[in-house]
Amino acid sequence: MAVDPTERAIIRVVAAAQFINVLEFVIVMPLGPDFSAALGIPTAHLPYIAASYTAAAAVAGIAGAFFLDRFDRKKALFVALCGLVLSTASAGLAHRFVDLVVARAMAGFFGGPATSLAFSIVADAVPSERRGRALSVVMMAFALASIFGLPAGLWLSRWAGWRTPFFAIAALGTVAVALTLVLPPLRAHLDRATPEPVWSSLKRLVADPTVRLSYAMTCLVQTSGFLIIPALSPYLQLNVHFPRRRLDLLYLVGGVVSLVCTRTAGRLVDRYGSLRIGAVGIALLACVIVVAFASVPPVGWVWGIFMAYMLAQALRNVSYNTLASKVPATSERARFQSLQSAVTHISISAGAACSGQLLSTAADGSLVNMPRLAWLSIGLTVLVPVLMWRVERRVNARAAEARPR
Repeated sequence: MAVDPTERAIIRVVAAAQFINVLEFVIVMPLGPDFSAALGIPTAHLPYIAASYTAAAAVAGIAGAFFLDRFDRKKALFVALCGLVLSTASAGLAHRFVDLVVARAMAGFFGGPATSLAFSIVADAVPSERRGRALSVVMMAFALASIFGLPAGLWLSRWAGWRTPFFAIAALGTVAVALTLVLPPLRAHLDRATPEPVWSSLKRLVADPTVRLSYAMTCLVQTSGFLIIPALSPYLQLNVHFPRRRLDLLYLVGGVVSLVCTRTAGRLVDRYGSLRIGAVGIALLACVIVVAFASVPPVGWVWGIFMAYMLAQALRNVSYNTLASKVPATSERARFQSLQSAVTHISISAGAACSGQLLSTAADGSLVNMPRLAWLSIGLTVLVPVLMWRVERRVNARAAEARPR
């Protein structure tokens, strides 16, 4: 089946916007030891910086559920990206821990809705039988951020200071803002929607058992992941003694693995379904966490561990996001995604805050209690396939009922 050129253009522009959004979020974690030293922030407090972003994004997600479906998605994405660019630049001006926390909260307030809108736009534009591949293109933003953005940001930080990456991302963000202007009006959800009071619509949405299961699945995926992710860079450098000068190359190679695997995962999900591919990714992820974090591995293992980690993340995330995109009706997709964004960021905040509470800093700067975090993450991760099975079964049953007889 041929792909509409307009559909292809929409996917590319949304992918570019999502690249900036993802890069702006993920750059903070590997840069953590750099601005920790510059601003005198204890290493064990770095997860709170990630939590400030996600807590604000959660608030924005809840607020967005009341109004995002009432606007042209093109205009809404433009506003969200403008706010994200300004917030990113403000992070580069921080001089204290509290300044950085506030700037990250501002970024989360705009970045959360930007993600919701990106997935809503693709789900509106692409039929469900091709959606796995389309979403994999958008989700390649994470891989491209690892290949190009993170290594460049780490290099800029070493060369010109930790503030420089934030200013560079803000400059790139202005390009993404300009690209949104070439999108056609994205109003199909308005044309098909039947006017309904917001509260009634929200009550009906969250009363749907499939929606609640999808949100529970989101909660497990994000909480389990962000118990580990905020501490990943300091753990590799301070516990495993992986050299800082090679961190940019590690993220570059990991990004290449993620790029290839994300594209492949999209095709596999369209062919075999989200549950099968997601279960494979989750099983691999649990094994990686045991090897990498339940005990300190030899430094020579870091390359293989990191590649396997990126592969597992790609398989799980494409499967989970494709399945979640099939849960809502078109007219309530942004509302569903906004609430999902809130659940996502609340869960990330919970994981990051829990990480900050359980971890402590040893006299040599290394992190204490990583094995405890690892086993907690595994315990949550292995529950995800059960929820994926229940959501996929309900989505497939609903699709079968909707087919003409």
